[in-house]
Amino acid sequence: MSDTVADVLAKALARHGVTSIFGQSNPTAFMLAAERIGIRQILYRTENAAGVMADGFARISNRIAVVAAQNGPAATLMVPPMAEALKASIPMLVLVQEVPASARDRNAFQELDHFALFAGVSKWTRRVDDPSRVEDNVDLAMTVASSGRPGPVVLLLPRDVLQAPAATARFTRKRDLGGFPLDRPRPEAVAVAEAARLIAQARSPLVVAGGGVHLSGAVRELTALQRLAHLPVVTTNMGKGAVSELDALSLGVAANVTGQRGPAHHHLSLIQEADVVLLVGTRTNENGTEGWTLTSPNAKYIHIDMDPLEVGRNYEALRLVGDARSALSDLADALEACDLTKRQRAAETLRERISEGRQRRADDIEAAVPFDSHPIAPERLLRELDALLVPDDIVVADASYSSFWVASYLTTKRAGQRFILPRGLAGLGWGLPLGLGVKLATPEARVVAVVGDGGFAHVWSELETAIREDLPLTVIVLNNQLLAAQAHAEMAAFGQTTTGIDFKPVDHAAMAEAVGAAGARITSADQLEPALKDALASTTVTVLDVVVDPYSYPPVRAWDGNTDRINRRPKADQGVPALLNHPKG
Repeated sequence: MSDTVADVLAKALARHGVTSIFGQSNPTAFMLAAERIGIRQILYRTENAAGVMADGFARISNRIAVVAAQNGPAATLMVPPMAEALKASIPMLVLVQEVPASARDRNAFQELDHFALFAGVSKWTRRVDDPSRVEDNVDLAMTVASSGRPGPVVLLLPRDVLQAPAATARFTRKRDLGGFPLDRPRPEAVAVAEAARLIAQARSPLVVAGGGVHLSGAVRELTALQRLAHLPVVTTNMGKGAVSELDALSLGVAANVTGQRGPAHHHLSLIQEADVVLLVGTRTNENGTEGWTLTSPNAKYIHIDMDPLEVGRNYEALRLVGDARSALSDLADALEACDLTKRQRAAETLRERISEGRQRRADDIEAAVPFDSHPIAPERLLRELDALLVPDDIVVADASYSSFWVASYLTTKRAGQRFILPRGLAGLGWGLPLGLGVKLATPEARVVAVVGDGGFAHVWSELETAIREDLPLTVIVLNNQLLAAQAHAEMAAFGQTTTGIDFKPVDHAAMAEAVGAAGARITSADQLEPALKDALASTTVTVLDVVVDPYSYPPVRAWDGNTDRINRRPKADQGVPALLNHPKG
């Protein structure tokens, strides 16, 4: 039996190291061909969750992930995860079935203009029409997805073309292009030397590390630079883990969690005083910079990034355009040739100042947080979890408050420990599927997903996927029966809330048990430690439904000036104003 286009496509993906595809049968001819050569199909329950699984897989494995979808409505559900991947620079290959070429533009069943659909969320979209160009198209897709600034790409696959006889290409292709970064360009040597001079002569330099450090695999190089030049390092949300937060020169996550009791709250003056700021692998977005207010407009900026459009977008900078690992390595070499006396003399005072800021934060937390309260304070939950986590554990979070709690109250115990926070577009519902993708990429690691009850409701169905695929992870649901971030934002801005923020009670533990997972409902703080230990040691999916205080909030800086009002709102079930402030907030 001669090969079809579907067979050639499957073999091309195998050449690029693809061993599994997130799919739901369609495109059927292709899926059958892929399974014939040993590529596994990971059956998802919803396409949007499948895209997030692919995202999580790619972030941890540094290999492109492949997801497949039916044309029309299924394809539309791929848009949200692709948007996150595009913003967060995560490569992803999306295979979308199309109607037969003979039926195109005739209102065939579920026909849709997929070029228009994906225009805003794909780096590159092509239709496979020529049976002799299948491998060319696959290699182009891999190259576009994994080179430059990584991102999602789409191959459109007409049903009749997939079943057509394969045509022999004139040029054979043998390379594996499935890893990223595909290339590691270096910035101009003259610019690197100038950056080294600025850092060596700075009065108070600062490094801001973003998620690009992880994507580039530049953790070791960043740590070496930090130690060589005695540089304080602060991270964005997605940059968390780029350096150890136990290091004496690490400030933790700043981003948009610099409010009272935030990791960098007592380091804000140090951040503002920086006269030279080295930005590494960050798009300097609103959340990552606290609305572009963290650093001084009078500072000199140096920006390392693969994307030339991001360098200087918000801060005019000395341009070090290139791969973060290559650039940091070159910068360290250049600094070795500089006189670092000024940096060495400032080091001890700098460490003392950072240590003092950490202690002030710890004192603030002890004074303000009711650790034995009922309902449970989220800070107590995160403290218990932090004590049990080891450096090789991986934590993922949903968007919104879940990300903020994780960024603020879990500790990076070694450089390179991974915390996957979906801050590209920050849509709800990412936590569980991100965890599933991460677990598929690293089955030996313990994976913990911290989610809110609002976000978890988007993807409950994927618990069945976790059980079927035997992906044991711990899912911690912050159950406060409320869209808390929305409620607090509305109170801060308007002094009242809409009626669309409260939920009816849901027993997430019972839901887990209904699909064969383990579940435990936790209503008091003394239940936390044993439940967490059991979950982390379990060989099955475990959902911990933790009933937390709906009036607690993470260290959002914008809330600091509104603590007297953000929890003052009518109870939805009473319809009358009630003052229900956090006991010590």
